[in-house]
Amino acid sequence: MPDASALDELEREREHLERARAALARMREQTLSLKVQAHDPISAEHLARTLHLRAASLEDDPSTTLFFGRVDTDGSHSDQGPESWHIGRRHVADEHGDPMVIDWRAQMSTAFYRASRTDPMGVVLRRRFGLDHGRITAYEDEHLQDVREHEVRSQILAEEIERPRVGPMRDIVATIQPEQDEIVRAGADRTICVQGAPGTGKTAVGLHRAAWLLYAFRDKLARSGVLVIGPNRAFLEHIGAVLPALGEVAVGHTTIEELVASVPVRGTDPTDTAVLKGDARLAEVLRRAVWSAVRTATEPLVVPRGVRKWRVPAYEVAEIVEELRARGVRYDAARQMLPQRLAHTVLLKMEAAGDSPDDRVQDSVARSAVVKKYVGTLWPALDAKAVLFDLLSDAEALARHADGLLTEDEQRVLLWDKPARTKGSARWSHADTVLLDELADHISRTPSLGHVVLDEAQDLSPMQLRAVGRRCSTGAATVLGDIAQGTTPWATDSWESSLEHLGKPGSHVEVLDRGFRVPASVIEYAARLLPHMAQGLGAPVSVRDNPGRLDLVPVSGDVAARVAEVVATESAEPGSVGVIAPDASVPVISKALQDNGIEHGVLGQDHGDIDHQVDVVPASVAKGLEFDRVVVVEPAEIAAAEPDARTGLRRLYVVLTRAVSALTVVHALPLPAELSD
Repeated sequence: MPDASALDELEREREHLERARAALARMREQTLSLKVQAHDPISAEHLARTLHLRAASLEDDPSTTLFFGRVDTDGSHSDQGPESWHIGRRHVADEHGDPMVIDWRAQMSTAFYRASRTDPMGVVLRRRFGLDHGRITAYEDEHLQDVREHEVRSQILAEEIERPRVGPMRDIVATIQPEQDEIVRAGADRTICVQGAPGTGKTAVGLHRAAWLLYAFRDKLARSGVLVIGPNRAFLEHIGAVLPALGEVAVGHTTIEELVASVPVRGTDPTDTAVLKGDARLAEVLRRAVWSAVRTATEPLVVPRGVRKWRVPAYEVAEIVEELRARGVRYDAARQMLPQRLAHTVLLKMEAAGDSPDDRVQDSVARSAVVKKYVGTLWPALDAKAVLFDLLSDAEALARHADGLLTEDEQRVLLWDKPARTKGSARWSHADTVLLDELADHISRTPSLGHVVLDEAQDLSPMQLRAVGRRCSTGAATVLGDIAQGTTPWATDSWESSLEHLGKPGSHVEVLDRGFRVPASVIEYAARLLPHMAQGLGAPVSVRDNPGRLDLVPVSGDVAARVAEVVATESAEPGSVGVIAPDASVPVISKALQDNGIEHGVLGQDHGDIDHQVDVVPASVAKGLEFDRVVVVEPAEIAAAEPDARTGLRRLYVVLTRAVSALTVVHALPLPAELSD
């Protein structure tokens, strides 16, 4: 039983929490009371939006506490002497402006995550709080400079990591580990690639990095923007609550398909065609197709001005055109320069003849119908859809631009068997939208964001990576993934190669291999697949004391009925339950749960609704999700549904590593031989 002094200290911490909540409410009220005063409507709209976002960031969530830790320092790292700071999700100040809670992203909070007995960083005491639905239930102290104490693993930390949950991913500000914190706080100009095994927290680290960057470099990134790119909508819904919980409500979320969407997708590609369309060589084919539209001048430019005609010989026009081609600007930018360059040449000829024209004359010549028509014949306006339509429907055009890049067999793979009549009636595929995005960038530069967080990056093709890279060409990126979880036919085997395609060659690759979320029994079982589909990649190591539970349930009768029985048992305990099944079996499994009165959602069909305790998850959308307990149905079918053996085993590896506490495998078919190793 706790002694009286410990209970008194616990009560003091609870009182501090209540005062901090009152202070946060006061801060929000003050923000809402501010009146927008601006000289013009645009400024007024900007200020109103800024105040709205500020007020949203100050909303209190009664289900969480404003702080989760405390550090007491000895003053060796400060001019202020010994200090005590509560560390929380956002900054909270009292009525005098003095801090009651320090934002976890502040520099002084670094010591909470990184201080150790070997390097205490001036910390005398580190306190962690036990929390339950916004209430402080306990605290746990580490005296980092007391040589008499031995280092003991934090029980509160372990319980917070393993705490059951239903619904979206939570933030991990209370449990960030030193190696994770170093990634989170890497500089804004650095692109970081995180190779993270299941359960290492790579997704959460990437999201917290976005929140830290917006805190540390808000002026820059609030203008240029931060974007999170995930593998599917179910995943984005799963992670969507993390940044708002950290006070960041202005970060965009999208998928790679949505990022490049410019036409309706009505067609599909065979696997070999999709793989080829994702090949980086297509970028050069498309570049050639765009710039081949520029024609060689064969006739002089003749510009009438009053009673005189000014003539620019074809060879001079050719020199101007070649100089513009060599400048490295986009097709349309160079096209828009050409009228002014031609007009300037006419201006020089006027001056040589004794005239004194000014800039207005040059502008008039550049805008004249004669020059516009001449430029149109040399440098026509282009439409990305028209360029790609010609390439995929015209064998001669494709052969001309793919010469030396693609073999004749590869060209035949790309060509449509039955081309549509027009670009408007073409049945574009997802792979085509990426090619259209590449073409659009060759024609007109894609705007760059300040930072992009790219999750499950191992699944992107070189052309998809190029599309993402264009969105952070002047910024940086946080690239997250696991090569062992690559489940597309074009999945990468090399982060160095992926970073090259992303336009960030030589970026640092950080490896996270300590599993905090997946228990040892589960990760060791799934790791049997690694030698067969990701040779050379080390197995993650679970650092949890609780080994978790693994049950293999062979079935001789109705698999769906047995699954319903297992789910009924699992859902009797607190926490989320994910039933991951082959995509084709999802309706059958869902019906079996319904017939047994088990309320559930179906991810991918419920518009991202993941607030049920039980969710049926198609194997194809399981990546990036996690549940307290997972029931996997027919692993052999899940693996066999993929186009090749390697991809099938990787899909199965993903599916088997979604459990935080327990994994149950229900099967009538024999398990894949690789799992028996």
